[in-house]
Amino acid sequence: MGLLITFFLLSIVFSFLCSIWEAVLLSITPSFIKSKQQDNPGLGDLLAKLKNDIDTPLSAVLTLNTIAHTVGAIGVGAQAAAIFGTKSASIFGFEFGYESIIAAAMTLAILLLSEIIPKTLGANNWKELANFTARSLVVLTFVLKPFVWIAKLITKSLNRGDKKSVFSRRDFAAMTDVVGESGQIGQADHTLIKNVLGFDELTAKDVMTPRIVMVMANENQSISEYFEQKKFLQFSRIPVYSGSKDTVTGTILKDDLLLAVIEGKGDESLKSIKREITIVPENFSLRKVFEEMNERRVHIAVAVDDYGGLSGLISMEDVFETLFGREIMDETDSIGDLQAYARKKWEERAKNLGLIE
Repeated sequence: MGLLITFFLLSIVFSFLCSIWEAVLLSITPSFIKSKQQDNPGLGDLLAKLKNDIDTPLSAVLTLNTIAHTVGAIGVGAQAAAIFGTKSASIFGFEFGYESIIAAAMTLAILLLSEIIPKTLGANNWKELANFTARSLVVLTFVLKPFVWIAKLITKSLNRGDKKSVFSRRDFAAMTDVVGESGQIGQADHTLIKNVLGFDELTAKDVMTPRIVMVMANENQSISEYFEQKKFLQFSRIPVYSGSKDTVTGTILKDDLLLAVIEGKGDESLKSIKREITIVPENFSLRKVFEEMNERRVHIAVAVDDYGGLSGLISMEDVFETLFGREIMDETDSIGDLQAYARKKWEERAKNLGLIE
């Protein structure tokens, strides 16, 4: 009876540990490893090594688990046969051999004590068990090195070599929703992360100020004449054009305009103080627009359609409004959403012309 109990306990204990190690190893996140590399470099580097070559520790765990189940089942079965032989017991009017009863008890114990319970504990307490798991797996992989080498040889031959991330942008967005709904991050953080993930899906056309509400200036107009019109007061940068508004040639800064007036250069044309302006396709992703503007160190750019015609104006402010999910209004802004305003004005003109009811 002593050997039967010994085989049973050894099988359950080793299988219990294997399930704990597996659950903890698979639960460890990259962010947790990064934080540990800062707080505890030794543990952090060890966890990173295990996760980067996860096939090695998993092969060792599965090898030990298989050995424990196999040896345990054989040992318990042999001892049960030696002790009880062909004896049977009556349960609910049915006769069952002791070997069958012990085999059923062994199966139930493996299911509960070496699968469900330890994996639940490992998944729920992986942070606390990370250190124990990492140290244990180092020893385990060393002891079972021959078996691990064979297992890796087999998996390597089956691997096509095209490792791809199991996470897509949509997966990260879904995880952000889950974390946001759980209250682990605030609404502002949730919105920011979601908007960053959507940067590649939005285009310049989605956030730009439409052409029909853009404030522009003819570059051949004199500085004093344009200054008298006072159209520039609420804008720090004004695009300038030559001939047609589709031909944007640059931009003028309000500061340069005021300085030219102070210095008595009012008779000169706006062309004399214009600066270069960045031009981007209207179908450029918002990420590309941001990178382009940031690289050129500019705050505004004009978006053009497929034929090179002016489509609208996009500013760094538009990019950040999209990123933070809210309008950035300063003391000179009288209209929040110029896109909505542009649509409203078009509808008014269309109704006056009888185009729509």
